[in-house]
Amino acid sequence: MNTLQSYLDEYKESHQNSLNIKIHYVCVPLIMWSLFGFLHTFWIGSEAFRWSYVFAALGILYYAAFKNVRLLASMTLVVVLMIASLNYVPDLRIVSLAVFVLAWLGQFYGHKVEGKKPSFFKDLVF
Repeated sequence: MNTLQSYLDEYKESHQNSLNIKIHYVCVPLIMWSLFGFLHTFWIGSEAFRWSYVFAALGILYYAAFKNVRLLASMTLVVVLMIASLNYVPDLRIVSLAVFVLAWLGQFYGHKVEGKKPSFFKDLVF
């Protein structure tokens, strides 16, 4: 696993265009929200325990591995807020799929403007 700084440096290298950066500020969180939303529609055993909780716990463990308290605290807050919002969305599975597709289209448009391939083509961790 690379260091947090190495990921940030590489991300910065392929995200120089201001429009692409703005698109990413919107689309990356929407993609994460849509993944939580889709997984929230499936449960393990009872409706009280959903796959979105497993995905969230794995994400938080990933951020904990960077040993950066501020990063861990902020990502934990974001994850909790995202999951808390899911119970208020009607037709969550359909909305999640639509948001996922639209946000990825935005991401690819941003990279077209940038003139560089998305970072995840080089490393899936991105």
